[in-house]
Amino acid sequence: MSGDLVMALLVLLPLAGAITAFSFPRWGPRIGCGVALLTLALAVRAALDVLRQSPLTGSLGGWAVPLGIRLRVDGLSAILLLLLAIVGLFISIYSLQALGPARGTRGRAARYYWPLWLFLLAALNGMFLSADLFNLYVTLELSGLSAVALVALAGTKTALDSALRYLFVSLSGSLLYLMGVALLYGACGTLDFELLAGQVTGPPGWTAMALMTAGLMMKGALFPLHFWLPPAHSSAPAPVSAALSALVVKGSLYILLRLWFESAGGGLTQGTLQLLGACGAAAILWGSLQALVQERLKLLVAYSTVAQLGYLYLFFPLAAGGGVRVWTGGLIFLSAHAFAKAAMFLSAGNIIKAAGHDRINDLGGITRVLPVSVFTIGLAGISLVGLPPSAGFVGKWLLLGAGLQQGQWWWVATIIVGSMLSAAYMVRLLSHAFIRDGTATAWKAVSPGFEWSALAMAVAAFLLGFTAKLFESLLQGVVWIGGAQ
Repeated sequence: MSGDLVMALLVLLPLAGAITAFSFPRWGPRIGCGVALLTLALAVRAALDVLRQSPLTGSLGGWAVPLGIRLRVDGLSAILLLLLAIVGLFISIYSLQALGPARGTRGRAARYYWPLWLFLLAALNGMFLSADLFNLYVTLELSGLSAVALVALAGTKTALDSALRYLFVSLSGSLLYLMGVALLYGACGTLDFELLAGQVTGPPGWTAMALMTAGLMMKGALFPLHFWLPPAHSSAPAPVSAALSALVVKGSLYILLRLWFESAGGGLTQGTLQLLGACGAAAILWGSLQALVQERLKLLVAYSTVAQLGYLYLFFPLAAGGGVRVWTGGLIFLSAHAFAKAAMFLSAGNIIKAAGHDRINDLGGITRVLPVSVFTIGLAGISLVGLPPSAGFVGKWLLLGAGLQQGQWWWVATIIVGSMLSAAYMVRLLSHAFIRDGTATAWKAVSPGFEWSALAMAVAAFLLGFTAKLFESLLQGVVWIGGAQ
């Protein structure tokens, strides 16, 4: 199978699956899981091809750039394609049990869930394959609209309010991004990442970059533009919350990395990088403090997402002079966060299913009913806090080393304080879970299948750090990353 065919199938397969699942809703669960499994096989094939011959490139419709739209898989996109495929498969398996058959009144959510979920997978795959800024706009819109519709599937007033707020933010962010794309095309005459390198200069270019960055910060929920994330993530169904936290918000970060380090690499300024880092640091502190005082489990995990995303934006000031080693640390942390957050949201869904609520103060005795889910939350928490030998520890260790080596001690202090706050809210949560009282007798039983899907991702978050060499090997072939050393 050629590289062009692999790249095309990564988008077309989930897109065709979405249309089929919408047309034949009773087949939706089987189609969704089948497509997720095939997508994983294609992502593995793409990553292996990148290891042999980096990067893979192809053009849509046979038109070469600058007239045509180019698809590309390099080490960075290969890592994110693998992450999307693995997490997507486990979320699909969980959804198969959580949503049930797509028939009858109770199956209404399942009827629309599977097409929307596959549309989201297609959009994110397309995003990680695109090497053109306008094509990225199309995938941003498709992923945003799919995510909003998935949030609304819960059908409650809170979910609909949260989905509407998310929709306004998503459309506003997309509009800012599109305005930046138009300015950049007028100034440079191209929207291809590689052709833009070194051309983003002058007031039009930097105005365009500012507009696109602001739009992506909104869609990526970076502090102080994070206000839509906690209500949207906490009110959505468990598999949707997992997908939003683990996958969707990573798309905006991915595009920002491409914009600032590949296309505008020659014009990077320390002021811009430090500003993005400052927003990340504020997110770490604010999100952690908010997580510490939450009374509901899903809101705690949602505010924890705000905080953990902050670490990923500390990557901007640290990566400019760090080379492959720092990029390896940042992407390991990103992947660990995706697995850990998906595991925590799915486990929270198990708790809500068993107890009918997610009030932290009323979780006493839960270990007797859902021991695997509690263990999953604890294991995922180890990676979020950054305790050895978890992947979160490996990622934070490499970022700490970069901060010390470059003399940027303020980011080192932020990472340490943020880790202590993460430990505080995880200890608070688990201390309630281990209190024994009589409330557990009223809880419902949960199928073991719900718990094992979440546990598999928590284990992945814990063990992922041992694959650092694979991350480094994939990134070695990315010229603009190696050039940052």
